[in-house]
Amino acid sequence: MNEAVAALEYRPNLVARSLSTRRSNVIAVAITRLENSFHAELLQTFAHGLTPMGYRILLFLTDPETDGDPPIEEVLRHQPELIILAAVRFTSHFADQCQQAGVPVILINRTAEHATVSSVTGENERGGSVVAQFLLAGDHRRIGLIAGFDDSSTSAERERGFTNTLRAHGQTVCARGSGQFTGYQAARACRELLSAPEPPDAIFCANDVMAIAAIDVARREFGRKLGQDLSIVGYDNSRPAAGSGVELTSFSQAAEEMANQALLMLPNLLGAPPATSLHTVVTGELIVRQSARLPTSGIVEQNGQRIWKPQ
Repeated sequence: MNEAVAALEYRPNLVARSLSTRRSNVIAVAITRLENSFHAELLQTFAHGLTPMGYRILLFLTDPETDGDPPIEEVLRHQPELIILAAVRFTSHFADQCQQAGVPVILINRTAEHATVSSVTGENERGGSVVAQFLLAGDHRRIGLIAGFDDSSTSAERERGFTNTLRAHGQTVCARGSGQFTGYQAARACRELLSAPEPPDAIFCANDVMAIAAIDVARREFGRKLGQDLSIVGYDNSRPAAGSGVELTSFSQAAEEMANQALLMLPNLLGAPPATSLHTVVTGELIVRQSARLPTSGIVEQNGQRIWKPQ
């Protein structure tokens, strides 16, 4: 009997219990780096939102070293009704496989050149631009950058907004490092930037995990005084950014709001024609704290926070 079952590649799963409705009631969620509180908050919001809707989460943790596609065959084997890729890379192969299987895909904090893929993103390019304007308004003259993955749409958009704005004001990035969205790699990159003969007087990090690591290196290894002789700005406004001893200036990207926007898409994507796609952009603001030197104007109080608005 066991040999016959194995020969048929029988796998007991929830699909067999839902043949009468032809629904699995499963939403697959792929995510990476749960040590990043932004990702953890996304997952928590999905869990709280999907259960009352009658769905169960099938969770896939992708390799944090490669940040690559989740195993597509394994995901589709469970016949999910929809796949959410939360801050995970996305390839055309994955898109094609999902389209052939008739499974909608929502990207969170990523974009893709594929007509059948939906997305919820932040204001990446505008956010990078606002950070550049903020640092210029603070009279910084040697501005560095620690980017994420070089082939990440998120990092590329933030860097594009940042560098284009500097260029428009007659400046360029004086030094660039790749932190790959991790604290370890960002610490290495910050160490290299600050060891240069003419180190930056400001560093923009493409997420808060990297910015917090850079702050630690700048203080412990180089004795820099944040907000005085060095400014560090992050991106996400994650929960640790406001922590005591960090006080990170960061462009906000509301994880809970992004996850909720994805949940609102579900009724319009499930059962829709395969070519259907939806796209939403969640707005953000630059939250000002003590890690960066303040411009003389543009700071306003809003909902108990200090926000800098370009003039």
